[in-house]
Amino acid sequence: MTELQETAARAERVFLVGVQTDAVSKTEAESLLAELAGLASTLGLEVAGSLLARVRERSAATLFGSGKAEEIAAAAKAEDADSIVFDHALSPVQQRNWEALSGLKAYDRSELIIRIFASRARTKEASLQVELARLQYALPRLAHSYEDLSRQRGGRYGTKGSGEQKIELDRREIERRIHEIKEELKVVRKSRETQRKRREKAAVPRAAIVGYTNAGKSSLLNALARADVLAEDKLFATLDPTTRRLALSSGGSLLLTDTVGFVRNLPHHLVEAFKATLEEAAAADLVVVVADASDPELERHMATTDKVLAELGLGAELGLGSGGGAGPDSAAPPRILALNKMDLVADPAAPALEAFRARYPRAVPISVKSGEGLDALRAAIEAGLTAGSPELELRVPDAEYGMVALLRREASILAESREDDATLLRVRLPERLVSRFEPYRIAPR
Repeated sequence: MTELQETAARAERVFLVGVQTDAVSKTEAESLLAELAGLASTLGLEVAGSLLARVRERSAATLFGSGKAEEIAAAAKAEDADSIVFDHALSPVQQRNWEALSGLKAYDRSELIIRIFASRARTKEASLQVELARLQYALPRLAHSYEDLSRQRGGRYGTKGSGEQKIELDRREIERRIHEIKEELKVVRKSRETQRKRREKAAVPRAAIVGYTNAGKSSLLNALARADVLAEDKLFATLDPTTRRLALSSGGSLLLTDTVGFVRNLPHHLVEAFKATLEEAAAADLVVVVADASDPELERHMATTDKVLAELGLGAELGLGSGGGAGPDSAAPPRILALNKMDLVADPAAPALEAFRARYPRAVPISVKSGEGLDALRAAIEAGLTAGSPELELRVPDAEYGMVALLRREASILAESREDDATLLRVRLPERLVSRFEPYRIAPR
């Protein structure tokens, strides 16, 4: 095998650079650097080495001072790295300067995540969202791609060189494609909205599984609904929202959706690009939050999850207890916390885990792998569907007995009795069904 073939066959070797600033403690910077290594491994990259660098005086040219920049470049070369990946946003100028200084490719966390998303996208919607994020990231970085061409001037004095002409043509092409993708996404989202309204009309409750990436969301969907969603021990193993039907013990059913995982410092344009995957959570009747009990970063991951849910308007705290995040919100769907991977917890009585469970006293400890706690979680999900729902007294004529069957599937029946030609019921009814049963409501005396 030639040297060129060996280079092509081997995995890209990356040198990771963590960034500590006044706003980021050393402990958090180390945690983020470890997560960056996990992201790199997810993409199949080989981590050649890593370094945690402190920004004392921010430089517009390279982010760091010249001495630290040269130290990082030398360390990356010493490890025979192909690329330097920074756990901090790089401006287009900084990216160009790092590549010139080191002679290696240089990019940041944003580009790494975009590449992961591109490798994981399966459906048309996810592919469009990935392309949109990639183009929006690339647009301000066009200039350094044609640096050499931009120096080539020809023709009359003052005319633009071929490099500048090429940049303008490419910029217009990218802007045109961004507009096309946004229009295509409108069509896709309209189709999703139509599907959602069809589900609402069928009066089938919906729940969304959310949480930090790699917490076990897809595995939980597989276990609860006997689904076959890809579940790997990798960050962002799945991107597309997947919905499966879950049979309830009451005889009814629930549509359960797995959503894209959360991660710290997710670039804003990626959050926007993947907003549609989170709309399933925002429109759900119940949100199941999955957390990895065995992860030493459990508290930080939970804080990120709470922050994202609060941004989506999902601030209710059912199952979380006090201190659970954004505070109760009567307009938001209830939330249940599933504390997963308990089988991997070395010491269930460890002070950190005990403190976490004290903050979230109604969290349901589970292990998708062993099946521990799954029955308790199913019961919590069923109870959560009617928690906080209005309590009504209804009189349903025998001629419309099908409505009683619907109540038994979708509501909590607190009391039931008979009249000559009707069934009397006291029920706790999901908000989405209240208007449907208004004709049968018994007026309070």
